[in-house]
Amino acid sequence: MNAITNYIRTSFEELTKVVWPTKNQAVKLTIIVLVFCVVMAVTLAVVDYGFSYLFNLIITRA
Repeated sequence: MNAITNYIRTSFEELTKVVWPTKNQAVKLTIIVLVFCVVMAVTLAVVDYGFSYLFNLIITRA
């Protein structure tokens, strides 16, 4: 039981050392992540569409 309480105590001590981002930093980083996700989704959709088109082209000619 002592190990568990020690773990919890040290966890809270470490949380006091964390440097939390400001609201502006958090908003900017969130926007960056969302833009990256949208760009990756569009990229993967285009690649998927391209491969589907090529495979259908190959299948219909075979």
